[in-house]
Amino acid sequence: MAKFRLAHLGLVVAALGFTAAAPVVGLAPAYAAETLRPEIGKPLQEAQQLMKSGKNKEALAKLRDLDKVGGKSANETYLIERTRAGAASAAGDYETAAKAFEYLIGSGKLSGAEKAQFSEGLIGIYMRAGDLGKANAAIERQLKEHDDPKLRAYLMQNYYKQGNIKALEDELRSAEKNGRLSEDQLGMLANIQLKKNDKAGYVNTIEKLAANYPKAQYWTDLLNRVQGKPGFSGRLSVDVYRLKLANNLLKKPSEFMEMAQLVLQAGAPAEALKVIDKGYKAGALGTGPDAARHQRLKDLADKTLADQNKNLAATEAQLTKDADNDGLASLGYALVQSGQVDKGLKMMEAAAKTKDLKHPEDVKLHLGEAFAVAGKKQQAISTLKTVGGTDGTADLARYFIMAINKPLSN
Repeated sequence: MAKFRLAHLGLVVAALGFTAAAPVVGLAPAYAAETLRPEIGKPLQEAQQLMKSGKNKEALAKLRDLDKVGGKSANETYLIERTRAGAASAAGDYETAAKAFEYLIGSGKLSGAEKAQFSEGLIGIYMRAGDLGKANAAIERQLKEHDDPKLRAYLMQNYYKQGNIKALEDELRSAEKNGRLSEDQLGMLANIQLKKNDKAGYVNTIEKLAANYPKAQYWTDLLNRVQGKPGFSGRLSVDVYRLKLANNLLKKPSEFMEMAQLVLQAGAPAEALKVIDKGYKAGALGTGPDAARHQRLKDLADKTLADQNKNLAATEAQLTKDADNDGLASLGYALVQSGQVDKGLKMMEAAAKTKDLKHPEDVKLHLGEAFAVAGKKQQAISTLKTVGGTDGTADLARYFIMAINKPLSN
């Protein structure tokens, strides 16, 4: 009779992951020496020696010879399959490894911790072999025993690869409800919504990505998409540009020029000059064949600001006399941008409380923006949270809150 001690097996349990280069986790439990018949013990020892030398295929051949030995006890079979699991995993023979893992999991000889590890290893083997159906079934069995966010992530990944949209959506909705959607999972959901032409759902998901994982690609997509939503008002284009500027998304000369012109039309020449100056500093303005046009726009903004400052008292008096609260709100915003923060905010707050505004939600939106310009973060957020409307104002108010709370990293 031969003494046999189960040696360390480097079992592949982490073929799980988004890349093919998965780590190898060793399972090396201590086992008491077992007394085996020579016809079992000797080939097992030889197989282990082959494995130590990296000759895993030869080890598998040696183990196949053992399959011909009759009258094996349950314990002998267990030790053979345990060795085969290690050799097959290392050799990349996933079909053989899977069968060995399945036997071991059902053998009743593994501890609770080991059973969980081998179960995860089996999932990894199925995934490496590309058998996602069996991998999913194994994952679902594991999830019934304990909820593992990592395994749920792999389940979603597999559903995505399989194109199993219904199952993936169910998992994503459940994860979203529990507040555990990762950036990758939100990306999966967005891709599904695109394929289904679910425009509203897609914008909602991109909004979550921009809010939680602020990146230029998400913000650019979000701001482009929101303008295409049914009912979005063109008068809010200037506010979209303000969000783009706040997130440093303006790159083209035409973008700086258009925003500066829109801001001038809105009566905020000081803001227009800030936009133009930023365009010059970025190298987008002041160069190329349109450099003269850029300078003319800058000159116009300078002149408009000078005229506004010169006629400020008369303009305010006339707007007050006419009870033009929309005009007073616009003038107040312009004053905040020009540095007259207290006067401008007071004017805007008073206008926002009146009942005769053409677009009351716009005024609240711009008041929130003005608080942000003034560096009054909490007042800005509090005001923006009150903005309603179905023409884009409420959407943009949320986006400004997002930009304040989690500014895009430059």
